[in-house]
Amino acid sequence: MRRFALILAAVPTWAMADGFMPLFGDEIRAALAGRELVYEGGARQSFDASGGTVYVTDRPSQGRWSLRGDLFCSLWPPSDLWACYTVASDGERVRFVGQGGDITDGTYAQ
Repeated sequence: MRRFALILAAVPTWAMADGFMPLFGDEIRAALAGRELVYEGGARQSFDASGGTVYVTDRPSQGRWSLRGDLFCSLWPPSDLWACYTVASDGERVRFVGQGGDITDGTYAQ
């Protein structure tokens, strides 16, 4: 119980705002693998279980995703730099929070 309390104490307040609860490790994989999110403005992103991801605005962009501990990380060629995010969900939406505090919410596609 003490470990759980310490984990919650370390969770940023954004994670629990608006009903969002933090996701960890395999919870992130379960929330994303085989799913598609729709972002504000209509962009869509799919996540396949093998680690591929496609982000579509006017044309598709293919990247990679993986988990590094409790972080979701993505890579978008031609860059070779991985960007990592903490993740939370309210069951209908997924929230990604970057290391600089930037927040992106996506809603599960129907």
